[in-house]
Amino acid sequence: MVQTVVCVRFRRLCAEAVPPRYGRLGDAGMDLYSCERHTLQPGERHLFGTGLAIAIPSGYVGLVWDRSGLAASSGLTTLGGVIDSNYRGELRVVVLNTGSEPYFVEAGHRIAQLLVQPVASIALDEVSELDSTERGVEGFGSSGR
Repeated sequence: MVQTVVCVRFRRLCAEAVPPRYGRLGDAGMDLYSCERHTLQPGERHLFGTGLAIAIPSGYVGLVWDRSGLAASSGLTTLGGVIDSNYRGELRVVVLNTGSEPYFVEAGHRIAQLLVQPVASIALDEVSELDSTERGVEGFGSSGR
């Protein structure tokens, strides 16, 4: 399978900033690193700076996701992670501690991961009726599983 390589330019905003990088060959997301230290108390959310500004190419979006290991072991999760292609400010990550213990983040600590994916621009068409499907209007839990 041939993969498309997309060039994403970045700029360091602080000397200690660690550029995003893949942990292993085949990883979907690049690790994002904090450029600051902070102790997250249980139930606390904090906006961590990465010390980087990035330029997501037109036609793509950057999506910030949890690191599964941190989510499983410490209850850390990310919130609000959409980076539009026209944004040029610092890449910052909202992290929430859903665990029961404080979690100390040091500068250079991996806090999230970044996925860069193609995005479609859509045109909306208002209609009086939508086509029917087998599922219809059934919502959460409608499959019975």
